Amino acid sequence: MSRRTFSIGNLGRVRGAVLTLLGAVCLVAAPGWAGPREQAKRMHDRLAGVPPTAGVLDAMAGLIGSGDALGAADLALANRAFYTTSLKNFFTPWTNQEQSVFAELNDYTATAIGIVRDDRPWTDVLSADVVYVGAPGVVSAPYSHTSNEHYRQLEQQRVDLSDPALLVPVPQSTLPGSQLSEDAAAGVITTRAAGEAFFSAGTNRRMFRFLSMNFLCRDMEQLKDISRPVDRIRQDVSRSPGGDSSIFQNHCTGCHSGMDAVAGAFAYFEWDSDQGRVIHTPGLVQPKHLINANTFPFGYVTVDNRWDNYWRTGPNANLGWRRAEAGGFGAKGLGEELAMSRAFSVCQVEQVFEHVCFRPPNSPEDAAEIERIADVFEAQGYSLRRVFAESAVHCMGS
Repeated sequence: MSRRTFSIGNLGRVRGAVLTLLGAVCLVAAPGWAGPREQAKRMHDRLAGVPPTAGVLDAMAGLIGSGDALGAADLALANRAFYTTSLKNFFTPWTNQEQSVFAELNDYTATAIGIVRDDRPWTDVLSADVVYVGAPGVVSAPYSHTSNEHYRQLEQQRVDLSDPALLVPVPQSTLPGSQLSEDAAAGVITTRAAGEAFFSAGTNRRMFRFLSMNFLCRDMEQLKDISRPVDRIRQDVSRSPGGDSSIFQNHCTGCHSGMDAVAGAFAYFEWDSDQGRVIHTPGLVQPKHLINANTFPFGYVTVDNRWDNYWRTGPNANLGWRRAEAGGFGAKGLGEELAMSRAFSVCQVEQVFEHVCFRPPNSPEDAAEIERIADVFEAQGYSLRRVFAESAVHCMGS
């Protein structure tokens, strides 16, 4: 009996000690108890993905203690791992249909990383005549329109993408063998990686869908609106699927009326699987845009790369379109249309917030912070680098 009593008593004391220890751990880990040093460590880990050196940790803690948390974030953003690992993992899913992080470095990802590193306006990502490549001699394989070997070598040799002397911007239109003019180049839209993923097969509607997902945070179901005009819906869409015209009116039009009208921007683009490159034929509509014409012969016939944004009115007007014209020609103009919208700004902040904070915004306080950071993003010349810093400060604990 005494042995049983002794055993139970010891168990109670051990349990009490464990609970006390866990409570102490929780108090230290809880945001309300985080001091400048803990905040600095958390901020660096989440931005760079690696622990800070003792010197950097001391400097960051000092800045946070003096009220300059953004300055501390800038120190974390100076770590090469932010560019070679954190940003690479952040952007890679945007470059493939599977949205997989397990893909090679490519011209889409490298260009996005370079724009952030150089603190260029993030709107350039959808409209500028730019691509980032390794500086001459950094790797043996030069940039190629038909191979990803250049970027494969940059990654395999662990070239420091944070170094402006090693990863440099060049105009897409000046690359040897380029078929793009300055007016046709449109940031990541016209990169080789984007072409392979989103111009291959299909009828180039896929390109718009993934642009919307990555830059407006909306898939087609969120944009669906059956009240838009149907005059831009192509011939390959049946007006009576399964013999029922109500399906077309109540479902198909919701996506196709808007999507077909904007996807006209890509009429001159194709992915040539034999050559392994993007093909651009200015003035000549790619045959894929005219397939299955007998499905509905009276549908829209693509004759050029004109696009029109029918979603500027109706429920999608709340995306905050701000470009002067509601239409235009080519991928560059459409990229500007997307990038100048309020939805673009909020979407970029939301994605960075989730990446840095390890969670989506899930409270009224978070929602207000998203809007505030989006305002800062626009006021600071569309600096995505600043968005990373602001998000890290919000989630560093207090």
